[in-house]
Amino acid sequence: MISYWLVAVVLGTLMAAGCNGDRPKLVAAAGKVTHKGQPLTAGSIIFHPDAGNSYQKDRPSSLLQLDGSFTMKTFPFGDGVPPGQYKATLAPELAGRIRLPKYADPAKTPWSVDIPETGKTDLILEAK
Repeated sequence: MISYWLVAVVLGTLMAAGCNGDRPKLVAAAGKVTHKGQPLTAGSIIFHPDAGNSYQKDRPSSLLQLDGSFTMKTFPFGDGVPPGQYKATLAPELAGRIRLPKYADPAKTPWSVDIPETGKTDLILEAK
């Protein structure tokens, strides 16, 4: 009975250590999205890591609030994003609704975002 318990503890410890090794450092990333001076709502914003970013596994995202604000999250790790350069896009439905499809394509969006090691919580992104 004790040997099963010992095996379970060792396996649990190894699995936890493996999971923590893949966890990126996250820093705060938040701001506001507007279009024609008004907040954009009923959609989401996605950050696509540039090729030079050390962490490439996930695409942080956030729902846009009624005032156009957002707080980025990196699934499944929680609030924040790994520091680095990103191309920011809108969800395709939202970009289509405002008739600016380039904002849904990471290759065409004009939004480049640099998130420093200290984070950035005052991003203002205007869809033009």
